Amino acid sequence: MAGGDPAGDAMIIGVGIDVVEIARFKQALDRTQGLADRLFCEKERGLPVHSLAARFAAKEALAKALGAPRGLSWTDAEVVTGPDGRPELKVSGTVADAAARRGVSRWHLSLSHDGDLATAVVIAEGGEDAEGTHGENSGLGWV
Repeated sequence: MAGGDPAGDAMIIGVGIDVVEIARFKQALDRTQGLADRLFCEKERGLPVHSLAARFAAKEALAKALGAPRGLSWTDAEVVTGPDGRPELKVSGTVADAAARRGVSRWHLSLSHDGDLATAVVIAEGGEDAEGTHGENSGLGWV
C-alpha cells in the first residue's frame, strides 16, 4: 500500500538471535556474586533460571539487533509480559538512546526454552536510520 499506511512505512532495522545453555548460565549465576543484580531488573530476578536464561538471551539478541553498540546497561532492557501474555521488551536509558539513534520504534521478541537451551530472537523495526552508527564503536559493549 502506498501513502500513510504505517505498516507500509515500517522496515527492519536489525535482527538478533542468541542461545544460552541453561546449566552453564546457572553455574555463572551461582559462581559470580551480584551477577543477577547486574544483568536483570528487580522484577526479573525472582524468576526461575530457565526464564532468566531466556531473558539474558533476549538482551544479547537486542544488542545484536542494534548493531552491538558499546555502553549499554543490562538493566536498561527488561523483558515484560504484555497484556496478551506475550513477552515484550521495555527499554530505557542507554538502550533507548541507542535504539533512537538507529531509528527503532518497535520491538518484536520471541523466547523459547527446551531441554537445556534458552533462545531469543529480537527484531528491531522502525523507519529510516535516524543518525546512523557513525562514530559508534561496535562490539557487545554491555556495561
